[in-house]
Amino acid sequence: MTLKLGVIGTGAIGQEHIRRCSYVLQGAKVVAVSDINLKGAAQAVKRLGLEAEVLSDGEQVINSSNVDALIVTSWDPTHEAFVLAAIAAGKPVFCEKPLAITAEGCKRIVDAEIAYGRRLVQVGFMRPYDQGYQALKKVIDSGEIGQPLMLHCAHRNPAVDESYSTDMAITNTLIHELSVLRWLLNEDFVSAQVIFPRATAHTHAKLRDPQIVLLETVKGVRIDVEIFVNCKYGYDIQTEVVGESGIASLPEPSSVLLRSNAKRSHNILTDWKDRFIDAYDTELQDFINGVIKGELTGPSAWDGYAASTAADACVKAQNTSGPVSISLPPRPAFYER
Repeated sequence: MTLKLGVIGTGAIGQEHIRRCSYVLQGAKVVAVSDINLKGAAQAVKRLGLEAEVLSDGEQVINSSNVDALIVTSWDPTHEAFVLAAIAAGKPVFCEKPLAITAEGCKRIVDAEIAYGRRLVQVGFMRPYDQGYQALKKVIDSGEIGQPLMLHCAHRNPAVDESYSTDMAITNTLIHELSVLRWLLNEDFVSAQVIFPRATAHTHAKLRDPQIVLLETVKGVRIDVEIFVNCKYGYDIQTEVVGESGIASLPEPSSVLLRSNAKRSHNILTDWKDRFIDAYDTELQDFINGVIKGELTGPSAWDGYAASTAADACVKAQNTSGPVSISLPPRPAFYER
């Protein structure tokens, strides 16, 4: 079986997913696309050498009889409506993060999927598919370092443009940690606090940068995450787990050790697409395989809801001096399958 995919949104990540589904992965082909910029969508299809149909809007892609499953990579505020429409049409949908821009929106998706009676949604949290994170989780789960006590994390980008605002440090950047740290520890968060250190000279009027987010889990694990999106030197993701009897750190991406000009050095990546390229490939192959088998196993709508619940609290904490509580209802049995 060749799965026929419709892609809604042909920006940077949309084009990357179209490329990998067309030329890297197995079992699927892109047959229809749409974007608010129709000319750009048509150019992307031509540049990628595809014969996919360019439709005027996402609803047409969802309702096309030629489309078996959807990939949503459009503007964040449109995600909820497109995912709900896909569920209503009974079509599996891979939605890039965030699943919706608020926890309330994510909950509507959860409710719709449960009402439909079968998992149709996978959220684009790619880090659990990264080999480094998988190795780190294996160490934690083995008990080799004892119970985790503290985590020290960093999410650094070389630069962002002036459309990037203070809250986006949570909803577009920290959202990855909010997802992957739940997965690493198999725990939910109970509180969040945000601290603003001295601002970098490289930020702008709408962005307080850097930020430090302090999280606490149900079992009392304390987590600090540095978000620094104008660090200048590269794209750098760090996670250190301090356990009762040892410390485990996320492996660095492999690079050549260079001895030159009286220095010993490693290159640091500057592009998020390069840092997680293998994880992106693996997560979409998992989605394709899951749709064909009739059983999705990747990050669920509930995972999207849990991450967004924590994100909402973090955004609130940006404007509050003390901790903000995070309350998540029990996970429905539907997502225990």
